[in-house]
Parts: sequence; structure tokens; C-alpha cells
Amino acid sequence: MNREHEPVLPADRHQLLRGHLMSEISRENTVAENTAARKRPVRRYGWVALPALAGGLALTVLLNTGGGAAPAAAVTVGQVLDRAAAAAAARSLPQPDGKYVYVDSLVAFGSENLATGETTPGTLHRREAWQAVDGTKPGLVKEEGWQAPTKTKPGDPYPANPDGSRPTEPNTTPSVHSPTYQFLEGLPTDPEVLLGRLYDAPSGDKQLPVDQRAFETVGDLLTDQLAPPAVTAALYRAAARIPGVELLDDSVDASGRHGWGVARTADGVRTELVFDRGSYEFLGERSVEVGSGAVVGQSAMLTKALVDRVGER
Repeated sequence: MNREHEPVLPADRHQLLRGHLMSEISRENTVAENTAARKRPVRRYGWVALPALAGGLALTVLLNTGGGAAPAAAVTVGQVLDRAAAAAAARSLPQPDGKYVYVDSLVAFGSENLATGETTPGTLHRREAWQAVDGTKPGLVKEEGWQAPTKTKPGDPYPANPDGSRPTEPNTTPSVHSPTYQFLEGLPTDPEVLLGRLYDAPSGDKQLPVDQRAFETVGDLLTDQLAPPAVTAALYRAAARIPGVELLDDSVDASGRHGWGVARTADGVRTELVFDRGSYEFLGERSVEVGSGAVVGQSAMLTKALVDRVGER
């Protein structure tokens, strides 16, 4: 396992992220003008999505919104992730051929002023995303509070819509950090082999330790995508093998649901993956400044579905 290899972002990936980056620049223009503010690498939300349900299809992965009672005996992080893996592996998904993946979530992005070290909490808002299962067709992202830029680049094939939604380009070169459902179907289900893939293609802040970057990649895949059950189970078991991962007795997602927190800390920020205490479903993610306790990023998975067309709920 080569933990030092850090590939340069390819040109095609730059192109894929262009639309999202432009929207974030527009959205945080005021902060950017204030000298040194930047988004923390807490939740990136590059264009990735997750399959779940369409009208008439039975969704087998709806999240359990109620928390079960905590076991009387103490448990370890490995046990929690193993139970989550067993629950994931027991699920089934409908065939996604020719469908779009729909994800409905609550998210909030924090920003940090590099000059002062001050962190500004993000505003919690709803985010909906659609992506073709195979990535060959344009998708769509709609976020509350996002406004289309007043000026667009001439000839832009994916201009923002008047309602604030914005098309996303096809993802014809998927990767671990920009996957389609079809791509995830091909990932190894052996946890050790899968972990090697995460270490061999680290993303995020290069100043962070590679172990942290691998852990955050697991969070990205769980939050931004729905993997096939066997791959989801392997991701949980792979996370348990990352050094420094710990179990929190209580964590909370962006919608207020409490659960187990599977966490890792680096650079003064603790990244927490939240699991329901009864069903072991993945609920969401949050990032907390260790010193102040401030929540600098959070998400909650509300609905994951396969739908027939872009814009369908």
C-alpha cells in the first residue's frame, strides 16, 4: 500500500468541477473579498450523487429517523462499524440501469479567515442533486439560497437556470473522488484492498495526514453517493482499519438526529460520521473544532432514490 502517492488532479477532473466551483465562488463572493476567507475542506460536494428511489420503486435504503437504545455493554469503534457493515450488506437495491440518482440532504459549509483564524458557521440549507447512474448525461444541483450568477461565460453549455438550479456536466471519467454508481459497482469489496485504493488516491487538503484524507474520502463516498451494499459494507470495515479512528458515544447530524460518532481528528478539526444507534444506518457527517466546539460543517442524508429523469423527486 503506497501511502505517499499523491496524484495531480487531471485536466478532465478540473473540467468536471468547474461548474460547482463557479457556483461556490458566486455564493461566497462577499467572504472572498474580505481577504483571507476560504472554505474549510470539511465537505467538498464536488459533483457526486447517490442512487435511491423512483416513483413506484420500493426504496430499501431509507434512513431510520429514530435512534435505538444504546447497548448496555461498552462497544468499540470496530464493533459499531462491523454492525453497520452487516446491516448494509443485508440490504438490496433495484437495478439502476438507465436511471438517475437523486439525493436530498441538509448541508452547511463553514469558512475560515486565514488572516485571523476566525471560523464562520455556514447556513444550513437543503441541497438536491441528480446524476445519471452511468455519468453519461448532464445532471442537476439545486440548493436553497443559491442564486445564479448575473454574468455567465459566453457559450457556456451548462448555464444556471432562473430558479437557481444549475446543470452539471456529464461524468465520463469517474474516479474514487468523483464516482458514478456504475464506477462504485467495480470497487473491491475486500476492506483491505479497498483501503489501499483510498490511500493510493488521496484527496482534500494536502497539508493533512494521509490517514485523515483517507478517512474523509470514506465520508465523501457515504455522503455524496450510494454505493452497492457490498461496497458500502467494505467502506465501513475499511474505515475501522484507519489509524486514529475513535468512537464517540454521541454525535448529531445536521437534522438533529443523534447516534454513534465514528471520528478522526487532524489539524484541530474532528470529522464525525454519524450512525443510528439502533439500525446502524449512516445518518450524516459533521466537523467540529476541537478547541471551541464550533461545528464548521455538517450534513444529513434525507432521501436517496432512483428516479426516471432529472428534476423528479
